[in-house]
Amino acid sequence: MRPRRHTRGQRSAVRLSGISARRNQARASDDDSDGWLLTLPAPGNDTVLITGGAGFIGTTLARRLVGEGRRVVALDNMHPQVHPGGRPRRLPDEVELYPFDVTHADSWRAALALIQPRTIVHLAAETGTGQSLTEATRHASVNVVGTTQMLDALTATGHVPEHVVLASSRAVYGEGAWQAGDQVFYPGPRTRQQLEAGTWDPAAPAGVTGAARPVPHDAATTVPGPTNVYAATKLAQEHVLQAWTEANGTALSVLRLQNVYGPGQSLTNSYTGVIAFFSRVASAGDPIDVYEDGDITRDFVFVEDVVSALTASLARPPQRSRTVDIGGGDVMSILDAARLVAELRGAPEPQVSGKFRHGDVRAASASLDGARRELDYRPEWSLRRGLVELFSWIDAGGVA
Repeated sequence: MRPRRHTRGQRSAVRLSGISARRNQARASDDDSDGWLLTLPAPGNDTVLITGGAGFIGTTLARRLVGEGRRVVALDNMHPQVHPGGRPRRLPDEVELYPFDVTHADSWRAALALIQPRTIVHLAAETGTGQSLTEATRHASVNVVGTTQMLDALTATGHVPEHVVLASSRAVYGEGAWQAGDQVFYPGPRTRQQLEAGTWDPAAPAGVTGAARPVPHDAATTVPGPTNVYAATKLAQEHVLQAWTEANGTALSVLRLQNVYGPGQSLTNSYTGVIAFFSRVASAGDPIDVYEDGDITRDFVFVEDVVSALTASLARPPQRSRTVDIGGGDVMSILDAARLVAELRGAPEPQVSGKFRHGDVRAASASLDGARRELDYRPEWSLRRGLVELFSWIDAGGVA
């Protein structure tokens, strides 16, 4: 019997809470009130499972993979803060989307028994930097426990994927490495006293002359040092996956992403990134509030470049594991970024307020040497070009 196909609305309404009772069925019966379907994979299937698949990176990746002819299954909790309109319109109809809580063990076991993905792209995460300091349990539950639940379910179902790809974060580095003269040092988190005094840049170690400057993040050499709970959970994810994949013979790719932006990004969720925030303010015709002295530096990477890195990783799995940094090559101060956003939106000149946020780092940028070597990764989108694309999407309605 051919499995029953479902419309977009039916797929969006699917529930996996009761899947374990029927996980050996190829399709739901006609009188099944749930009306859900997970198609049993064909032998040798090339299924890619994307957690957090309804997010703006996930939907962009799914579009690319569907275009390559792959079967894509997306799991996402469909949180109303991120998805107020339900299933994203940018997600192709061919993608099987299932509302799903990554912290639920039974749902994981049932889903993996049926989906049996060859590859897992793990994007699901709580991402609020400052928010994580006041909601630590939620961030740890989703990012760490959600990952261990997935791994336990893989073990319970006896399914070992060939390749796991983790979207990690530049946040794992914290303040990262700085250099003064010939000496590289790690300043650690900035204290409340430093921030309240407006001492924004780390000081060079005693006895070292010359101004301190940040060193681009390089997974091969930069020692991680998280400065907020979110960052700590992302580093824990890396360690957990490293241990499990090594023990089970699964390839692991860890991509530490810099500041990602682009069409499909939530413009209502205040924790989705500085570019989304700047865009929302400037589009309303208001001046952008720039924190500290405006000289915070960031590496802005367009979502299509991130997806290019992800697909390159899928096409070139490592023998064992690899960790690379993914940036856009556009490293600039947030004041310069705010001015560019204001220019393109016809908004007033940004205002430097001297405000600060605990857990934020002073500087972040990526060395792309590892990504070039491992993935032949070369970003194609400048910040100006990416912003023009983002604003075209916003002006067309900004519907994810």
